[in-house]
Amino acid sequence: MTQQDGDANGDQDASHHLTAKQAAGSWDNDELVHHDKPGEARPSIGDEQHKSHRFSIMHLHRKEKGEAKPEDWGFPGELTKEYVGVYTKFRDEVEKRGGEFKKTVYSFGEEEGEAFCLCRWLRARKFVYDDVIKMVEEATECRKEAREKEFYPDPSVALGVDPSVYISLYPQLYSGNAKNGCPIFISKPGILNVDGMECITTLDGILKFHWHVMMHDYTNRLQENKKNNPEFTNYACVCVLDLEGLTASQLSSRALAIIKTQTEVDSLCFPETMSKMVVINAPRFFAMTWRLIKGWIDPRTAGKVDLISSRKEWEKRLKELVDEDQLPSDYGGKSEDTNTTMMKVAPGNMSRQITHLLHVRAHAHHVVKVEANEELEVIVYTRGTTGAKFSLVDKDNKSKKFVDEVVVVHDGKANDEHEPPTIKVITSSNISGPAHVKVKADSKSGRFSGSEAYLLVLNFHKKG
Repeated sequence: MTQQDGDANGDQDASHHLTAKQAAGSWDNDELVHHDKPGEARPSIGDEQHKSHRFSIMHLHRKEKGEAKPEDWGFPGELTKEYVGVYTKFRDEVEKRGGEFKKTVYSFGEEEGEAFCLCRWLRARKFVYDDVIKMVEEATECRKEAREKEFYPDPSVALGVDPSVYISLYPQLYSGNAKNGCPIFISKPGILNVDGMECITTLDGILKFHWHVMMHDYTNRLQENKKNNPEFTNYACVCVLDLEGLTASQLSSRALAIIKTQTEVDSLCFPETMSKMVVINAPRFFAMTWRLIKGWIDPRTAGKVDLISSRKEWEKRLKELVDEDQLPSDYGGKSEDTNTTMMKVAPGNMSRQITHLLHVRAHAHHVVKVEANEELEVIVYTRGTTGAKFSLVDKDNKSKKFVDEVVVVHDGKANDEHEPPTIKVITSSNISGPAHVKVKADSKSGRFSGSEAYLLVLNFHKKG
């Protein structure tokens, strides 16, 4: 698929506005301005001007005369002379300060292009110079701790758990590119299992993992798109927020804290990086919640959101934004389904993974089938301080035990957000299929103790 720059909706190709020298990346102040006088010629670009990646290509001139479209506001080639003055002042300040201030601005690398990158920050604060400077200073401070850790290059260390487990509880993934060249990000908060998340990581771990995703995964995707198409300058993503299965009870204070933590970092440190968001399968009650979430994000960002409940309508909208060969099959396209994509982050020869949350008061169990070509590994995560004894038996032959009474208990504080949970591998060696395995959990305190949560992670590996 050919990547192209477009408007916020991803519906418009701006590449035909560019000359070869413009595509090389060269701007002066006059070229940043919106020109709409009848018969006015495009500014020429001389050979003596810059040809490095410091500069960007985005809507140098519009084909139509008259006022710019709202979605083009604040982009290079659509600036008023007043905005060009702010742009120039900001550019000079970035170069003067350099160091971490400049690195914050160019968080995705200087390949983004000077004009596009600087305008992205300026749009976020409506070209009010003092507000932009304050924003960059706050963002520099916000990312300081993460930067000292190189933005957590190992996601397992960041989370304290393999990312495949985290993603199974809160499915989020990148899958293909939209028609405007932007990566497609799909999030499924309707499947978010907050109790399970508490068993495997902390809010701090989730934040660290988010830094990893933005500075390593997402950045690499943007840079790869730029490498494949030098005219790609829209360093943003097209988001699909799938709310299927979402209930009001899932929107607990902790669930909202997880979402809010991520959106606050993105709004401050990665401004104007959402090209479009399509919220699909939205339940009726979500309208009230959306009004709350809108308060956490920039109003221009909120204006890029489509809220659609009908599958027929949201499939139509997604196909307007994304070619079918880039859209996952479970969203109406012809690309691989999202479950297959998510399993690609699983380690080793793992073929599938199941997570199941057990609430153990006295006894609890879960049954799983292991196919003939599979081997099963069982891991338990918990913050339960009472503890439970886990056994693995053959469901069809109760006298056959694979594992007998492995004690799992958290030796820390049950509700300490800053303390990692306890992890216990139940299987000393994998269980070979075919088998019908029953996972049994018995509380150490019996029926009179309070219920505790234990997350079962069932990893299926291919034999051989």
